[in-house]
Amino acid sequence: MQKSIPARQIALFSACVLPVYKMLELPSLLARRTNGDLWLPALLQLALQFALLCAVLYAVKRGEGTLLSRMQAKLGKGLYAVYGLYAVFYLFYAVLPILDLEKFTYAVFYDTAPTSFSFGFFFLLLAFVGCKRLKTVGRFGDGALFIFPIAFFALIVMAFSACDLSSLLPVAKTPVQDVVSAVRYTAMPFCDVALLLPLVLRLEYQKGDGKKIAVGYGVGAICSLLFLVVFYGVFSTSAGREHYAFSKIAQYFPALDVVGRVDLLFVYLLCILAFFYACVPFLYTVRCVKRLAPKFSPCLSSGILAVVAFVFTLFCNKYYDAIYSLFGYRLYPVFWVFGFILPLLLLFFTGGKKRATNAST
Repeated sequence: MQKSIPARQIALFSACVLPVYKMLELPSLLARRTNGDLWLPALLQLALQFALLCAVLYAVKRGEGTLLSRMQAKLGKGLYAVYGLYAVFYLFYAVLPILDLEKFTYAVFYDTAPTSFSFGFFFLLLAFVGCKRLKTVGRFGDGALFIFPIAFFALIVMAFSACDLSSLLPVAKTPVQDVVSAVRYTAMPFCDVALLLPLVLRLEYQKGDGKKIAVGYGVGAICSLLFLVVFYGVFSTSAGREHYAFSKIAQYFPALDVVGRVDLLFVYLLCILAFFYACVPFLYTVRCVKRLAPKFSPCLSSGILAVVAFVFTLFCNKYYDAIYSLFGYRLYPVFWVFGFILPLLLLFFTGGKKRATNAST
């Protein structure tokens, strides 16, 4: 039986890990569709996720025991269907972050053409993290506190020297249909509550926990919006062509001509968080499989899934654009259902006087 994840760790994970993936490919995707209003669809998505998180935290607060234990009491064996669905969803969720990180690694870390197996080290990390328990995610939230603020604000400060905020004016000039299209196309990077669910479901609620987590998510959301604004201020009309945003945003800092590309040090720090971010949904899949088949070793299932992920990436990375379009134009309802509609149903699990036994994941 696993212990409850502390609210502090969930808050830090929300503030210091969730924003990182939004600073990779998302800025160029939004800029391509909404130009200087790229912050507007992001603001809508983040506001919806914040409201959803508050609703889930309300459900956690209104009852005895963890929300997961209440679900087990009411659903019984039906809870296995939820585990099965989310096991598939989290594996599905991991596809784009892995492909993005592979492209990013090849573009930023290698001066010459890498081999097909150069990204293979990541799958060893994936298999290792997949063997761990959920408390690993919480502990990484603690560790990210010493990485994200330093790297993020260092890059933002350096980028301000080349930032022209007037390029974002006039505000809200993008047609509504383009904003809606951007919201639809970028549904996956904003499924934040879905990544917090396994942690929040195990939360033994204490007074003030909801505020801590909500504030943590709010801080992460503000950082994401700040990055988008500064990114467009630096690159303006060419922002839609600038992939892997956080590796480029500070490259015009004047002092770099003298001291060299010290900004890459902070890029590497953010990469640590980005790599772990991509491992989190994979870990969740392994824990769901463990719940469905208790006798099946997590290390074995993690190893098998890591091999499958490696083979998929090796043969499908050439179809990166087609896969991204498929996710953005055809499969976005999957993220709305699992990332918004199903978590909202947790409001039906409030109440209960008796303290139920915690369920392990």
